[in-house]
Order: sequence, then structure tokens, then C-alpha cells
Amino acid sequence: RQHFAALRFLYGKTLGKPALVSFLSWPRDPERLPVVLSAEEVSRLLAALATPRFAVFFTTVYSAGLRLGEACRLETRDIDAARGVIHERGGKGGKERLVMLSPQVLTLLRAYWKQVRPPAPWLFAGTRGNHHLNAEVARKALKSAARTARLGKKKVTPHVLRHSFATHLLERGTELRVIQVLLGHSSIKSTTRYAHVAAGIG
Repeated sequence: RQHFAALRFLYGKTLGKPALVSFLSWPRDPERLPVVLSAEEVSRLLAALATPRFAVFFTTVYSAGLRLGEACRLETRDIDAARGVIHERGGKGGKERLVMLSPQVLTLLRAYWKQVRPPAPWLFAGTRGNHHLNAEVARKALKSAARTARLGKKKVTPHVLRHSFATHLLERGTELRVIQVLLGHSSIKSTTRYAHVAAGIG
């Protein structure tokens, strides 16, 4: 990749002859299967989160299949208890969508809100209070919990919880098109890869 970038810069910028390297194509990344945790491993991971705020935060991430940034920017108005959904407004590409909100997670969020009373408008506020939860802080908390939970050689990131959410839905018989909508994927191709890691499917 460095050689490729260097050649394009040399011929495109320095020598002013971009046509000489126009036939070169950017090296493609190998397609790897997503890392997925079992339901039992997810439970162990969430239980290992020492701070209640992060336990509630990552339970919400997993149960709704949210991206880390989406969960960090959740506002209290995004929780629609009457309809049992979370209104995700800051999705990838600026797209809005509705994701599932289970009764158990709603109960957990209500208890968390009564105890913490995060400053408006955020559902999960940062330490300074006037800003939403910092993604890097949340990522470090999950990494520490993964070590405590002893999940073997699996590299656990917040996105692994999203992969696990989608895979577990598929294993329970949810259609790929439904999962595509819940995850906010523009293409079904992004969703079909979960069929390769779902137990008993494919």
C-alpha cells in the first residue's frame, strides 16, 4: 500500500504524469468473517463491566445492534417506550432508523436514568456532563471487561457486539432483510456475511 501510494504521488504530483500509473488498482483487503461471541460469552462480557453506566451502555449497544458512535450520541428523546423502539438519528451516512428496544432493556434504562440522571439531552453523558460519552473511554472499558471475562483469543471491540446481535437474530430465524433494516445497511451484501458465521445456517 505504501509503494502504491508513493508511485501515485510521484507520477501524479511530482512528475505530472498520472496516466502512467492509472492502470494500477488499490490492493483489496481480504474478506474476513466477523468475530462473533456466543450468547453466554456476551453475558460474561457484560457482567464483567465494573461500572454500572458501562454495563447499561453496552447492554443497549448489543440489544439494539448499535454502532459505538450511535450509542454514544443517544438522547433521552430517542427512547420511545410506548412503541418499544429506539430512534437512531445519527446513523452512518446521516440516515435515521428505528431499532428494537426490549422490555428488559427499557426497565434497565429507566433504573439507570433514575439513579444517574444524566444531563440533558444525553442518555449517556461524558465525565464533564455537557457532552455525550466519549467513544474511546467506552472502548477502553469494554477492552478491560473482555480481559476480565477471559474470552480466549477473540479480539473484542464494540463492533463485535453488533456482529453478535445480528448473528444471534439470524440464528433465531429472523430474516436477513429485517436484520438489514435494523442494522441500517444500504446493501444486503453487508448483511449476508452473517449467514457464514451463524450456527446451523449456510
